[in-house]
Amino acid sequence: MGFVSRFLSGCGAAFSTLGVLFLVSAAPAQADRGFDPGLLDKTVAQARSLERLNSLIVARDGKIAFAESFHGRTLDTPVNIKSVSKSVIAALVGIAIDRGLLDGPDQAIDSLFDPQVSNAADGRITGITIGNLLSMQAGLERTSGRNYGRWVQSDNWVDHVLSRPFVDVPGGGMLYSTGNSHLLSAILTRVSGRSTLAIAREWLGDPLGIDIPAWDRDPQGIYLGGNNMAMTPRALLRFGELFRRGGEFEGRRILPEAWVETSWIPRTRSVFSGDGYGYGWFLRDVGGGHTAGYARGFGGQYVIVIPTLAITVVVTSDTDTRLRVDGYGDSLWSLIEDGLIPAAMAAGG
Repeated sequence: MGFVSRFLSGCGAAFSTLGVLFLVSAAPAQADRGFDPGLLDKTVAQARSLERLNSLIVARDGKIAFAESFHGRTLDTPVNIKSVSKSVIAALVGIAIDRGLLDGPDQAIDSLFDPQVSNAADGRITGITIGNLLSMQAGLERTSGRNYGRWVQSDNWVDHVLSRPFVDVPGGGMLYSTGNSHLLSAILTRVSGRSTLAIAREWLGDPLGIDIPAWDRDPQGIYLGGNNMAMTPRALLRFGELFRRGGEFEGRRILPEAWVETSWIPRTRSVFSGDGYGYGWFLRDVGGGHTAGYARGFGGQYVIVIPTLAITVVVTSDTDTRLRVDGYGDSLWSLIEDGLIPAAMAAGG
């Protein structure tokens, strides 16, 4: 039994508490909210010292223990969630599979694009599956990093991704690439007959009670898969809690529980952080026998879920490169590993 199942089997928290607590902009540190008050206060003070931190929300068992925005921001203003978008796209793929629009992670992608596109690409395209795109194991040259600008300046983003040379075999090492997620957005558009924005609003936004604003589109009108979506910090908390609760929200099934499970199975490993990677989610050992599944975006955007401790954390940060300093990411993880986890364990439950 995986760590998600171990937690969910014993979970009895009422998710509806979020509906009330979302009305509170900042909740005081209280023992009955699942954290040792002194340790939580110490962690909060550490968070407030981080110049780039824009917001922090901490919840346990669906109850908000701390929620605050910094530097004049609010918790109800949409922010660019950067590559956290990849986790949203992965969730939409899971719903599409559940609805029978896609066969599953093992489905080859070549038949899901126009024949002229597939025929013009390297023949090894036939070996790429939906799962390979989700786990960043397509084998194609990355369109992220130094290649990102050239990609988004191209006339056809889908063609550009599919025409990249293979630098590994499908199913090989992790090659983190926004182009993979954009192919998934194009696939979702094709099989649903609707835009990725429309299905994101219907399949996730409406049932979660959150707004999903329009975001960037490619020259063919396909919404960018894997970057530049916008959500409020409160909306991100609901998205993270959806996964913590095994795909349910207020008693309504939104994601198959099996999709949450499979999303958090490590299939490869990041060459940058060393953390595992599943379907749109990173996996990290955070000590004490606990594993965090986390969605991550450029500059310090995070949705962090620790199912075995019933913890969900949202972090948004300033992406101004003039504020970038070495060690910021380490400082954020210190809040979790050296602060929140000990505070939760000291409180018990």
